[in-house]
Amino acid sequence: MKINTRKDQIIETSAILFKEKGYSAVTMRDIAKAMDIKAASLYNHIKSKQEILSDIIISLAEEFIKGMNVILVSEKSSIDKLKSVIELHVDITSNNQNGMASLNNDWMHLDGKLEYYLKLRKDYEENFRSIIKEGISKNELHNSNPEVMLFSILSTLRSLYIWIPNKDDLLPETLASDLSNVLLNGIVK
Repeated sequence: MKINTRKDQIIETSAILFKEKGYSAVTMRDIAKAMDIKAASLYNHIKSKQEILSDIIISLAEEFIKGMNVILVSEKSSIDKLKSVIELHVDITSNNQNGMASLNNDWMHLDGKLEYYLKLRKDYEENFRSIIKEGISKNELHNSNPEVMLFSILSTLRSLYIWIPNKDDLLPETLASDLSNVLLNGIVK
């Protein structure tokens, strides 16, 4: 069980505000007000708004990389690896909807960790691409443009944080299964 520290509470509150207003529009006073504490008290737990953003984005990016690495070394078929990637996105997004907004919309505001984040993102996309190319070479996937496939699937997965909050009745397992079916099999009967 994860202990919910004051720093964790600050990060969670900030993620909500960043999603609602955007990182640039949120001040430390906004975060303090949302937490019903004095702004100066925030600095007992964090150094800056930049540290908060970095904690949100880097932790999620590293979680995606960790999950992708497990998928890559598995003995699954390319199709099952792609299904696992979809499950990974649904799982992480379902549990971090506010943080995912920052990951997708505010990453360019990272200062000291921008290069690190961009490397994580590039590596993740390259690993995703390699699964698709493997599927094509093993004749498990259509011999289509891997870049279009990657873009189509990843664009949908990256926007889940917008759609999931409106679907309280949808279980993550069901969503992952339905998404896998549509993204990998299409909608044509």
